[in-house]
Amino acid sequence: MENVVAIQKTEKSNKPSLLQMMADKAHMDVDLFAKTVRSTVMPKGHTNEQFAALMLVASEYDLNPIVKEIYAFPAKGGGIVPIVSIDGWINLVNSHPKCDGFTFQTERDESGKLVSVTCQMYRKDRSHPVEVTEYLIECKRNTEPWKMENRMLRHKALIQAARYAFGFSGIYDEDEGAKIAEMKNITPEAAEPPLSPPIVPDEEPETPEEKIERAELWFSKCQTLDDLSTAWEQFEDIGLSDVEMLKIQWAYDEQEALISGNVVNA
Repeated sequence: MENVVAIQKTEKSNKPSLLQMMADKAHMDVDLFAKTVRSTVMPKGHTNEQFAALMLVASEYDLNPIVKEIYAFPAKGGGIVPIVSIDGWINLVNSHPKCDGFTFQTERDESGKLVSVTCQMYRKDRSHPVEVTEYLIECKRNTEPWKMENRMLRHKALIQAARYAFGFSGIYDEDEGAKIAEMKNITPEAAEPPLSPPIVPDEEPETPEEKIERAELWFSKCQTLDDLSTAWEQFEDIGLSDVEMLKIQWAYDEQEALISGNVVNA
């Protein structure tokens, strides 16, 4: 079937395709699964490559696109941004084997108006929780969901705490996706000299998570497309899996969008 060619198995391989495994998990025919996902969580005019990219992210984080735990946000000028709904974020947290619960604390001013929400995220392998505070003045947007500001700010605090505690990357909430999709050109007039890669101690090999974090940090400091291209060359062959490289690709795409003012195709 043409629509699923991007991630269907080949005749030479007996290994089930990613799409087939996801369809089996949903107890659906593979063609029906692909058609349902394309019609419910993908923007019109999307490509097979964009569909494949979203399915890779969904599989990596074990998110179900059928119930819209993850979906594609259409970007201005084309392309997609992978969005995880609050149900998806809660699933990510509660299903993580190291999760040991989370709590919220709310701060209000003298008149009782909401100021901030703090989320404490507990891990079974750490003695202290990860604590993140989100402030209403920084987060609130003029959209319908934000009329329930207490709930929305709790969501924001949980999402950011989850990122710090468990290292979730390459995925965004809807507010973040909207901002990325509408990015303007913020390239500085005078760029700094090309950056050098962060030094990695020879005696302590990096884990895949550390390699991804190093790439994200380096990309974030690039101010020109030439700098970004030079940075990418350092991470093209560093022994990561396809899914791990996809996370680096998302970080690269996001910084390229910041530099050029356009979100590239996934």
